[in-house]
Amino acid sequence: MSTASTALGDSAIMLRRNFRHTVRNPVTVFNAILFPIVMMLMFVYVFGGAFKVPGSYVDYAVPGLIVMAITYGLGPTAASVNDDMTKGIINRFKTMDVSRGAVLTGHVVATTVRALIAVGAIIGVGFAMGFRSHGSALDWLAALGLVLLLAFATSWLTVAMGLSAKSVESAGLATVPLIMLPFLSSAFVPAATMKTGVKQFAEYQPFTPIIEVLRGLLSGGHVSTSHTVQALAWCVGFALLGYVWAVSTFKKRA
Repeated sequence: MSTASTALGDSAIMLRRNFRHTVRNPVTVFNAILFPIVMMLMFVYVFGGAFKVPGSYVDYAVPGLIVMAITYGLGPTAASVNDDMTKGIINRFKTMDVSRGAVLTGHVVATTVRALIAVGAIIGVGFAMGFRSHGSALDWLAALGLVLLLAFATSWLTVAMGLSAKSVESAGLATVPLIMLPFLSSAFVPAATMKTGVKQFAEYQPFTPIIEVLRGLLSGGHVSTSHTVQALAWCVGFALLGYVWAVSTFKKRA
């Protein structure tokens, strides 16, 4: 059997293991899938009437909630990765001749798939609440590609944070900035309506261009070339930073 096929087989085993852990942990399921839906209901039905946005508020909010659904599932991944390191699970896998890369890949793929499930739930609930997309099939395909790239990139970054943390608790806290950034973006209100200082931060932080590209694609409207370049650059940057950071830290600690 080739090295590549062995690594893929080991990765599949790690993926099944991580999904079993997710299913057995109600807190992980709530944080990753149900809590973004709760936030959606709250923002659309409670706060939505107070915000001045172009068009229907649910149409405006769904792209931001998609990004939020991705970030809210990151905390459990960082904690799980750190738990594997601190409890000697990684060393046990080494004695079983499990591919080292499969351990990290299993966490990344599981987090990405979990994020896609959460995004699917957000879109489904959004349609039930009145969300309507005017995007074409190609627009939806491009939006899915961007969502997949963002989920993959932030998964690697989260795995790196989990490996670098000194405890499970600090690993979970390390992902808080990624969870909070969507609140300080154009997810719920246009950045132009914000006060000076906050406005500039919202305009130049990573998630705003990603949200704006998703909003343009799903609405079938104009998608800024500048936002597209920024969105792709942030995603690729997250992925490369997370991968290099995770691999180097894993080699030192494993």
